[in-house]
Amino acid sequence: MAKVVMYSKIPCPYCDRAKVFLKNKGVAFEVIDLTDKPDEMQAIKNETGWMTVPIIMINGKLVGGYTDLKALEDEGKLDGLLV
Repeated sequence: MAKVVMYSKIPCPYCDRAKVFLKNKGVAFEVIDLTDKPDEMQAIKNETGWMTVPIIMINGKLVGGYTDLKALEDEGKLDGLLV
């Protein structure tokens, strides 16, 4: 199974949607909460080039946010990334 990491903060409706989506799909994932951690938030933004949360990584590669995750699922590409 792939390693899935999600950087999130509170409040974040798209983070919540991504968590529910992954749970419903039966995917194990790690959540790194960046609430009240602006330096860490900026560091991951600089590292990935992604400026909003959630920042979803699969096996160390940036997937994007919730809508990107959902698009991969809709295109039938997500399962291949999760093996």
